[in-house]
Amino acid sequence: MTTVIGAGDRSDARRNRARVLAAAGEAFAERGLDVPLGDIARRAGVGAGTVYRHFPTKHALVEAVFAQQLGELVASGERRTARSEPTEAFFGFVLDVIDTSRSRATVCDVMSADASWPRPVLTATLARLHHLLTVLLEAAQRDGGVRPDVDPDDIVALTVGCAAMLTARHDRAAGIQLVRLTLDGLRPSVPVVTEGRSFRDNRGPRTGPAPACEECGAVLTVHPTGRPARYCGTTCRQRAHRRRPAP
Repeated sequence: MTTVIGAGDRSDARRNRARVLAAAGEAFAERGLDVPLGDIARRAGVGAGTVYRHFPTKHALVEAVFAQQLGELVASGERRTARSEPTEAFFGFVLDVIDTSRSRATVCDVMSADASWPRPVLTATLARLHHLLTVLLEAAQRDGGVRPDVDPDDIVALTVGCAAMLTARHDRAAGIQLVRLTLDGLRPSVPVVTEGRSFRDNRGPRTGPAPACEECGAVLTVHPTGRPARYCGTTCRQRAHRRRPAP
């Protein structure tokens, strides 16, 4: 006798799989990857057999959880691309990646320590994520909102560092503010001086005589910032001021 699987059975299976993935993601974030599959089944409200039917091994479940989390990031980034300006979409996506990194931290640590990762399902999801990041970055660069000398690998490294920085701050709001300040370094530099002349330290080598004290004639030390010196020290400055005619 052949059992016919109807549409209702398939939809129940999809719902159960989604519940198991959600429960596993929460359990891994709270308790690490050592949590038993039976505990995940109870959290999901299904039997242990249902978990094993969808995910025969713990590794298969871990991979599926991580792939789903990254897939949700990809979907979020694609929505940003459709509804936001390029620069806004890029920075919003990078902030999403950093802000949600805490829930993926345990899985990331395991995969970093295991040379057998990534697996096929995860590899495909990572490729989608990298492609989206590249598209968003290049669009923001064309828009003039991101400096042209960074590439997707730079952004990946920066998000890893920002995620660690966010985790290290107990005050999450302060951590987010610090992350935003860091990401501002990706924006094009804006010149502080808008006049046609340059700072003294950008003029290149001097061709004229070295500057001298107006009182005693001693050679002055040239500093790269601040006003050019007129006197070699306090004594010469006071002498010059005493000789000024009274008003």
